Amino acid sequence: MEASAEAFRAICDFHARGGTTSLLLTTATAPLETLDGVLRAVRDCIGRRARRPRPTGTIAGVHVEGPFISKAKCGAQREEFIQKPSPAHVQQLLAHADVIKRVTIAPELPGALEAIENFHAHGISVSGGHSNAFDEDARAAFERGMRSVTHTFNCMSSARHRGVYRVGGLLEFALSEPQISCELIADGHHVSPTLMKMLYRAKGCGGICLVTDATPGAGLPDGSRFSLFGNDCIVEAGVCLLADRSALAGSASQMIHLVRTMVRNVNVPLNEAIAMVTQNPARAISLDTKGRLTVGADADLVVLSPELDVLRTFAVGKEI
Repeated sequence: MEASAEAFRAICDFHARGGTTSLLLTTATAPLETLDGVLRAVRDCIGRRARRPRPTGTIAGVHVEGPFISKAKCGAQREEFIQKPSPAHVQQLLAHADVIKRVTIAPELPGALEAIENFHAHGISVSGGHSNAFDEDARAAFERGMRSVTHTFNCMSSARHRGVYRVGGLLEFALSEPQISCELIADGHHVSPTLMKMLYRAKGCGGICLVTDATPGAGLPDGSRFSLFGNDCIVEAGVCLLADRSALAGSASQMIHLVRTMVRNVNVPLNEAIAMVTQNPARAISLDTKGRLTVGADADLVVLSPELDVLRTFAVGKEI
């Protein structure tokens, strides 16, 4: 959200040390004018890198996480900036369709289904998240083009009573629909091992994308204070929290930490955990040259030790 090339470089360099070769810069809920400035800065940065390549991680685009989310499930996002996805607001974002690769939206909001259809038509991956949807809201969004959910279990509706009947939420829809890809923050804090095992049993290797959800506290020591677009936050016990400890505020993890968690705590085979951080996310946002070891794909490679430490990281054939 600092909207500067220096900040983007710091993010890429930090995550390269954790084995990430390309990433989506993710925005926080903010006024659309602020998001417009961030998206313009990302476009300029990508253009400069194309003209003067430097050995660093690749910015594949932007994940816009909000402002079209539920106030009931806002988590660490700032409630005062949450908006309904009106056609005018959607058009403001679609002016940056060349940069935006993914949008998180709450399917139950007024106008959300039309927005999902519009984003999907412009080649933007639509993900349900920060949502209080019932399962029929999620099904309607799926029919309009939603194919993933954002950080499964976190800020997401689940089974509850509606009158005398018990019905599913976005979580149950995602678990039961084979074509939905589920993000998972496998940092050991956001989701317990039992829930991660349940997700693995429901979706299998091919249905999970591991995501760091790292915020500006990532890389800082415990006790450090930072701002998440105006929200005061703290790093504590290796995770990021709102300063009042009322909610998680993203993770402090790199991608290799998630791989270790899945292998050691969830008993996922290493090759499957690797697929969850390579081919699955690349497929989810249509990065055809990423996540695969094949002729014509980018030479993105990570060398790991037997203890699953990152020894070397290469992006497009260059060591970073």
